Amino acid sequence: MQNIKKNSVILLIITAIVLYFVIKDDFLNIIDALSRANILIILIGALFTIGYWFFKSLALFDIVKEYKKDIKLSQIFKQITITQFFNGITPFASGGQPFQVYMLGKSGLKYTHSTNIIVQEFILYQMALVTHGIIAVLLNYKFHYLEANPLLKNLTIIGFTINILIGLGLLFVSFSRKFNSFIVNKVIVLFSKIKIIKNKEKTIKSWKIKLKEFNDSAELLRTKKSLIFRLYLYNLVGLTCYYLTPLFVIYALGLGSNITIIATYVCCAYVTVIGSFVPIPGGSGGIEYSFLQFFGNFIKGSALSAVLIVWRTITYYLAMIVGGLTFNTFKGVDKECE
Repeated sequence: MQNIKKNSVILLIITAIVLYFVIKDDFLNIIDALSRANILIILIGALFTIGYWFFKSLALFDIVKEYKKDIKLSQIFKQITITQFFNGITPFASGGQPFQVYMLGKSGLKYTHSTNIIVQEFILYQMALVTHGIIAVLLNYKFHYLEANPLLKNLTIIGFTINILIGLGLLFVSFSRKFNSFIVNKVIVLFSKIKIIKNKEKTIKSWKIKLKEFNDSAELLRTKKSLIFRLYLYNLVGLTCYYLTPLFVIYALGLGSNITIIATYVCCAYVTVIGSFVPIPGGSGGIEYSFLQFFGNFIKGSALSAVLIVWRTITYYLAMIVGGLTFNTFKGVDKECE
């Protein structure tokens, strides 16, 4: 809880600084643009963001059902909103997955199974993210939407590389029994030497059982090709919802003639790839910079800043609010987990 409070304060400071630089030069015009926005269309955009959460919930729900038949989609949806909150307050969005493992454990799953579930689902998410990125690059190559910018080009390449390496690394960890066993043994031996672990042999034996459960679970899921395809498809559709959200904000502000649906998709895909490796909670700073640079090819001045503020509010701060409120009510299931 201390880390949550600390990260939340840091996030508020970063948000205030970013917001200041976004609005400082044209405050009155930005406020005027926001005051004329169509609230109904913005709400539709917010529904697309919620649709992104929903399809992530479907993906997780589908895989959890393999281990716990009586799990409810509503339970998983709540967990996904909480995950958005923890991703939002931690660097590299690194806090969501560990807490997902904990929440699934509280729902009655073994933690070895919970860990494997989250790893496998995240691999499919990375595959969907990279797929969308490749499509966006091909579309941009064909239609020349975005101007050549060496910095943004390099950041995009770095983003693609990192996401691909993460996916490959997780695949390797999921199925390499020898590597996992080697790492765990080395860590346990080290901890026993510095007296953190008292009974080395007992700990090694316990972890061998856990690693076997983890790798057996990964092998089981690999045989279910239809399940893997559904998870991949759910993540593809969910990300599509997310990538189209800016379009509704643009229409809400009366700027629909400035940009097409395909151009919006390309810009948002590029923004997401870059934002995924910014080492600041919520990708703050990097997300806003890349959004202004990419969408600045179609929308200018105060109108662009207004679009950014509304888009960031419904895709990030809405998730923080909903996830934070849900987290405060989360109790899980009073059931001992193995």
